[in-house]
Parts: sequence; C-alpha cells; structure tokens
Amino acid sequence: MPRPLILASGSEIRLTLLRNAGLEVSAIRPRVDEEMIKSSLLSEGASPRDLADALAEMKARKVAEKNPEALVLGCDQVLAFGTEVWGKPETPEQAVEQLTRLRGQTHRLLSAVVLYDKAEPVWRHVETASLTMRDFSPEWLAGYVARNWDEIRHCAGGYQLESEGIRLFTAVQGDYFTILGLPLLPVLLYLGQRGFIET
Repeated sequence: MPRPLILASGSEIRLTLLRNAGLEVSAIRPRVDEEMIKSSLLSEGASPRDLADALAEMKARKVAEKNPEALVLGCDQVLAFGTEVWGKPETPEQAVEQLTRLRGQTHRLLSAVVLYDKAEPVWRHVETASLTMRDFSPEWLAGYVARNWDEIRHCAGGYQLESEGIRLFTAVQGDYFTILGLPLLPVLLYLGQRGFIET
C-alpha cells in the first residue's frame, strides 16, 4: 500500500502542483506562528536560506506529530532583498510599498521543502531563484495590487508570476516551480528514489 502523503501547507498552488504531477496528496494547514518564528530567527542572525528551511521544518513537524504514519511535506518561501527578508504582505498598502522598493531591482526567492517520515525529518532541500523587476509606473502598480489583492496576499513579495504579476519583470533566473513556492523536481526525484512513488 502506498504511504499517505500530506502537504503541510494551506497553499492551493503547491497542492495543485503535486496533484498535477500525478501524486495522491492531501493538505493540512499547520498552526504555526510564522511571524514569531521569523522574528526570533532573524534576531539571531539567521540567513534567508536558514529561515526558509526552519519554517518549512516547523510546518512539517507540526503535521507529522499528529500523522506519524504519513509522509509529510513542509514548505516555505521567503523573499530576500539586500539584507532584508520579506514574507507575505499584510495589507494592500504594504504590497504597494514592497513592490515599489523592488522596482528596477533584483531580489531572490528561496523555496524550502522538508520531508518527514514516521514523524522524523529525512530530507530537506532549498532552491533559489533570482528575479529583476521593471520600472513600472505607480499608477499601474496601484491598479495591479487592487485587481489582484485576494491572490497576491498569500505570496511572498506580493505578486504571482503565473498570472498578471509576470508583467512586473524584465528577467527571471531559476526554476519556475521554485518561484511558485515548491522545488517540485527535486521532490519528485527524492520520492521516486526512495520508492515512495512509482517511477
């Protein structure tokens, strides 16, 4: 019998990516205070990579503790801009402010995934993508945020590359799935190598 696979995330896009790849997966949103964890880790000097990894692990562990029979995937994504680390914007105004600061600049998205098996971490992976924004007008940006707020409020940085957000950019370097918040190819490769999914 195949092991149950649980995505420890409330992200519809991550769940869709896994299901589109032919995996039978359910999702449980973990109860984790991301902002408290992020503040604590950043005050200790954690790098963006370590922060994304730690948040992904916390989510996986929370769900795995209650579902020890399952394989549990925890995921997280952070945006690194210079020495700053950003998550999801809390208000449309904050989204406008963040995107205005990114205008004409290059930033990085770091997507982490941690897999728990029998309530223990067995594999982890972090991938980075680099994105450069164009010099868009304040008017266009205000309209973009207003039109897309319900979707972009769930995204690090306040944009979705897979929809109108693509118009923010002049250059994108890195794996598309990483930008969407899940390093899908390494996940599938590992699950296949371990015999958790058919290959």
